[in-house]
Parts: sequence; C-alpha cells; structure tokens
Amino acid sequence: MSYDECYIKSVMRTIPDWPEPGIQFRDITPLFKDPKALRMIADSFIQRYIDSEITHIASIDARGFLIASIVAYQLNIPLVLVRKKGKLPGETVYEEYKLEYGTASVEMQIDAVTDGDKVLVFDDLIATGGTVLAACSLIKQLGGEVIEAAALIDLPDLQGSARIQDAGVPVHALMAYEGL
Repeated sequence: MSYDECYIKSVMRTIPDWPEPGIQFRDITPLFKDPKALRMIADSFIQRYIDSEITHIASIDARGFLIASIVAYQLNIPLVLVRKKGKLPGETVYEEYKLEYGTASVEMQIDAVTDGDKVLVFDDLIATGGTVLAACSLIKQLGGEVIEAAALIDLPDLQGSARIQDAGVPVHALMAYEGL
C-alpha cells in the first residue's frame, strides 16, 4: 500500500451498520475537509489521465461530482453529469438498473456526449456496478465510447468491478476495501 493510499484511508471513516445493519459505510466526506488528502486523490487521477485519449468525464450523482470536477478542470475537458432520473433539465435519456430490492434509473442530457467522444465514467465508489453500467449504456446510446470506469473506492467482494470489466470496460480504482 502506498503512502498516499495509507494517508487517504486514515482520513476516511467507516460507519458501521449504516444505512442498514451489516453495512460498513465508507464515508468519504472527511476527505473534503483535508486539503492534503483531496490533493492526493485529484493529482492521482490527473496524472493517470493527463496523456490519455479521453475527451469527457461523465460523473455519477453526487459525490463523484466533487472529485471529477477537479480532474476535468485540470485536464481542461468537459464534465457531463449522470444523475438520478428527474434531476436534469431539458431533454434526457435514461437507463434503469437493478438494485438488491427493486430498480433505480439514471439519466443524461441528450447533448452531453456525441459520436466520437471518448468518455471516462467516474464515481466515488464501485459496489455492485449497476450505476456505472447504466451510465456506460447511456453514453453508448448517445454515440460516445467509454474508455474506462474510475472510482476512488472499489468494493471487490460485491463484484461490481468484475461485472464492469466483463462488459468490456476497464476499471481503475485508487483503493479497495474487502468485505461489505
């Protein structure tokens, strides 16, 4: 484990039994109060993508927006939003995906990406992968190409990153936490 990863993990906190019993919630909000940790995170993603072919970052609602906006700004590329259905104005496309109990959906504005755009999908955390896969589907519907899915945290025991990779999308996460 690198110094950066150790430091970032030391700043984060785990909240047991939230939002329901048995869940170990990985709370990233303390990272935004620690400029050193936030800089480490942003710099890591900026360095990874500075010479890449990506033309857009599609960030998933809502914590992903906070980090992705810094990265998009530093890379001088557009940030486009993937939000819960009903949260974006104008004409949108949406995609439903399965949750453990029921379904949810995300949407993008129809002009967010177009043919030939090379898109990085960004979220704060990959759990089951449903939200990222739905975002990838929307990007493809709009003519974009998904280059990679990136997240601050991967929860590999939930198999989300494996599902995303099985769908043909490479995954990059700064750190992983075993267990739920």
